[in-house]
Order: sequence, then structure tokens, then C-alpha cells
Amino acid sequence: MFNVYTLSIVFSITFLIVVIELVRKNKLQEKYSILWIFMSIILLVLSSTPLIINKIAEWINIQNPPSFLFLFGLVYLIIYNLHLTVVVSNQSEKITRLAQEIALLKEEKDRKTFKAKYARVATHGQPGGGNSVKGNAAR
Repeated sequence: MFNVYTLSIVFSITFLIVVIELVRKNKLQEKYSILWIFMSIILLVLSSTPLIINKIAEWINIQNPPSFLFLFGLVYLIIYNLHLTVVVSNQSEKITRLAQEIALLKEEKDRKTFKAKYARVATHGQPGGGNSVKGNAAR
């Protein structure tokens, strides 16, 4: 029968393999995978040495030492969630800035196109420069 340490070891190894495969298939960037790999290795070390977990649990007064594994995982996920929120906020600001720059460039292009069209109308009397068949027939 599995105990919580064995289950945690199996989970850590499986998770580590999944993260490495995601990186290998370019579905997860290396900069984000490092934290997940780090988490998996720490969890693997803690799970394979219950003596460390027992000592840490004793120091922080946790009655059930395997609960420390879940506490560690929860704290890690909260910290990682904060990190991802910061990344998303930065990306959102960059996207907003890029959208504004694109709008300004488009407005500038439209203004230049309008001025060029207006200059042709002013010099030739009609859009298209007055060289069209319809334009010559109307004169």
C-alpha cells in the first residue's frame, strides 16, 4: 500500500517528466520550467527523506509531518501564482502600449494617404490624376 511519501515521490518524478516533455515540445518556455523543475526536485528530496520532513515539522510545530509536504506545495503555488500575476500584468501593459503605437502609426499612414490623394485632386482636378477614360469623357 502507498503511503504519502511514496505517493509524493511518484508524483514528483511524473511531474518532472511532464515538465521536461513540455519544454522539449516547445509548449513551455525554459524560463517558466526552471521553477517547476526546482519544485519537483525539492519535493522529491523531501519525500525521499522523511527524516528531514519530521525535523522541519517538529521545528514549526506541525503535528502530522506529511502535512508539511502539502503546506510546502501550497506556499509554492501561492508564490508562483503571484509571479505569474506580475508577468501577466507586465504583458498587459506592453500589449496596451503596442496597440496604442499601432493606432498612432495607422492614423499617421491614413493622414499621409489622405494628403497624397488631396494633392492629386488639387493638381489634376480629380482623384486618380485625370488620366482615366471616364475623366476625359466628362471634360
